[in-house]
Amino acid sequence: MLEGFFAPTASAPQALITGDRYPAPQRPAMNLASVDLNLLVALEALLEHRNVTHAAQHVGQSQPAMSRALARLRGMFNDDLLVRTSTGLAPTPRGERLAVLLPSVLGAIREIVTSRSFAPGEWRSKATMAMPDHQALVLLPRLLPRLRERAPLLDIVTDPLLAGALRRLEQGEIDLAVGQIGDTPPGYFRRSLYSDRFACLMRQDHPALAQDWTIERFATLRHAVIASGSEDGFGQVYDGLAKLDLPDRDPILVPNMLTAPAMIAETDLVLTVPHRVATRVAAMLPLAVVDPPLELPPYEVALIWHERRHRDPDHSWLRTEIAAAALAAVQGGRRSTDPIELRSGAAS
Repeated sequence: MLEGFFAPTASAPQALITGDRYPAPQRPAMNLASVDLNLLVALEALLEHRNVTHAAQHVGQSQPAMSRALARLRGMFNDDLLVRTSTGLAPTPRGERLAVLLPSVLGAIREIVTSRSFAPGEWRSKATMAMPDHQALVLLPRLLPRLRERAPLLDIVTDPLLAGALRRLEQGEIDLAVGQIGDTPPGYFRRSLYSDRFACLMRQDHPALAQDWTIERFATLRHAVIASGSEDGFGQVYDGLAKLDLPDRDPILVPNMLTAPAMIAETDLVLTVPHRVATRVAAMLPLAVVDPPLELPPYEVALIWHERRHRDPDHSWLRTEIAAAALAAVQGGRRSTDPIELRSGAAS
């Protein structure tokens, strides 16, 4: 009977169940656009120091300004927040809860609006770089040891496909691109890594090496070309030759720089590539490096990125490391395994 007497009925008002005399009205959600975040900074100081004068000095305000801020805070929270006692200001229960919440909330806001310090050794991430494999042969042997030492938790993923590189940079599918490009369109940045000249690769016992190395001799040879797969001008190493009046209008298309040297070493084909690439692959296969018997425009390798990552400290650091690795690759000393080069007009 007692349980039934105290049980709420369908007609009993909710206020009787909760013990309130009148039901609490539902307050609309606060519009954050109307909140002055500086008031929260003042509240944090007030709750920490529990003294208006000391709190004002902490945030660089006058005592009257801090008093006005406290009055506005009381109106905003509909609570006294801090009340006077015989020992000074003391927080209300609402003020105590806010004292616990404010440091983490304001700390997160400070993290958002201030630049964080970048520690490469703690960088846990992945960076995707689009570069043709012939550039990877030059750059990665210098870059990867640097990154392993300075940012061991950073993973580098290389993508040999340069098709649509500008679009993929813009959409964030790749972080950087390494290759050839003339003028960067608006919204993109470029940094020249190094310039190179072109060289020809032929098998060491190629018949042409025993003859005069002239433009006419060069023009009669069968040429191989590495496909760039690019629509943006990246990675094209055959542009200079394409403008020549060669009888071979249909060179053999080779998919990548790994396939091409093996093919050259077993045939009478000639492959024209950047000089630094030629010397690296000739050190591993029985190939001769020969200067072309004609002047070709220099081959400039550039680093390309989109403006959406331009000011990112992680990205800026990585670009600097790539440039340093490229400089080391250019200035690196000659190794005992490097091939002997044949200059124009020389014969073996």
